[in-house]
Amino acid sequence: MNAPSDSNDNQPNRPETLAERSARLEAEAKALYEKNSDPLAPEPETRAAAEADSEIVAALRAEVEAMKDQMLRAAADAENTKRRALKERDDAKKFSIANFSRDLLNVADNLRRALDAFPDDARQDIRIANLIEGIEATERELLRNFERNGITKMNALDQVFDPNFHEVMFEAAVPGKTGGTIVQIIMDGYMIHDRLLRPAQVGVAKDDGSAQAPQPAAPSSSDGIPPQPNHKIDTQA
Repeated sequence: MNAPSDSNDNQPNRPETLAERSARLEAEAKALYEKNSDPLAPEPETRAAAEADSEIVAALRAEVEAMKDQMLRAAADAENTKRRALKERDDAKKFSIANFSRDLLNVADNLRRALDAFPDDARQDIRIANLIEGIEATERELLRNFERNGITKMNALDQVFDPNFHEVMFEAAVPGKTGGTIVQIIMDGYMIHDRLLRPAQVGVAKDDGSAQAPQPAAPSSSDGIPPQPNHKIDTQA
C-alpha cells in the first residue's frame, strides 16, 4: 500500500521572492566574511612566505654590499702594496751602492789632496808633470763613473749654510761676506740621485752686522743644475 505523498511535493517550484533572495545572499556573504575578513587577501601561509622571502632578499643585498666593499678595499690595498714594492725596488736599484760609493769618496778626496799638494811650478819637471797628468786622469775617470751612477759633487762655495747639506768646521769674520755664507770648502759634499750621500765640510763667515743676510737656497750640484725653490732633499741614503 502506497504511503501518502507529501503535499509539498505536488506543489510546482515557485519563483524565489526578492526578500528570500536578499536574505540568502546576505547569509552567504556573512558566512564568507566570517571565514575570511578579506576574500582578496592572500592566505596567512602565503603572506608569511612573502615576508620571509623579502627578509632573505634584504640579507642577500646587504651581504653583496659588504662583499663589494671588501673587494674594493682589497683592490686598493693590493694597488698600494704594488706601488710600495715598485718604489722599494727603484730605491734599492738607485741606492744599493750608497755605502760602496761613500767609501770611494775617500779615494776621490785623496786624489784631490795629492793634486793640491804639488806646487805651481812642479809641472816644469817633465817627470812630475806626467805624474800630475796621471793623477788628474784618474780623478776625472772616477768622477765620470760617479756621475754615471747618479753621484754628483755639490757646489757649496758662496752658498748659504744649510744644515741639511753642510757641516760647519769653523766660523770666521770675512770682509764683504754676510754671516752664514760658506767661504771655504774643507771637504766636498756629494749627492746620490736626490739623497745626500755625504755633507760638505765647510767654513762659514761669521755675522758681524756689516752686510745684509742672503736668502737661503738649496745647494747646486757640480753638474750645473740650478737650485729649485722649496726643493727638499731626502738625506737618508
